[in-house]
Amino acid sequence: MAAILLLLQWMKIKLLIIDHSTEIYITGIAVIFTFIGIWLAKKLTRPKTEVIKEMVVVEKEVTVYRPAHEPFLPDTEMIARLGISQREMEVLQLVASGATNQEIADQLFVSLNTIKTHTSRLFEKLDVQRRTQAIEKAKRLNIIP
Repeated sequence: MAAILLLLQWMKIKLLIIDHSTEIYITGIAVIFTFIGIWLAKKLTRPKTEVIKEMVVVEKEVTVYRPAHEPFLPDTEMIARLGISQREMEVLQLVASGATNQEIADQLFVSLNTIKTHTSRLFEKLDVQRRTQAIEKAKRLNIIP
């Protein structure tokens, strides 16, 4: 009796598979592509790391104290190496002073979109994400006081 029930169940499953084979294949392909998409997303969005062989790179913040009477001179070599234009330097100095984009635009007599373009290019050149990071890195590179 158990063998007959097993045979009937097997035939029922076989009939379901035959009747719905197209849907089963489509579901299988969808699952495969889902896993491929997840794998690719993880692979492509992984942070890029640079491997330097035989060299240990240590980045440490160093505070440089200048006498109060000594005027600040920006590192023009570093500015040139980063490719920061004169107008971008003006925007960076105003950002460091705490001015908003609209205040910077009003002060430099340009549009708000121009200031947004300058700040985004500054962020790219300094390799930062935010205004505070840009100010901190510019000070560390001796670009602004």
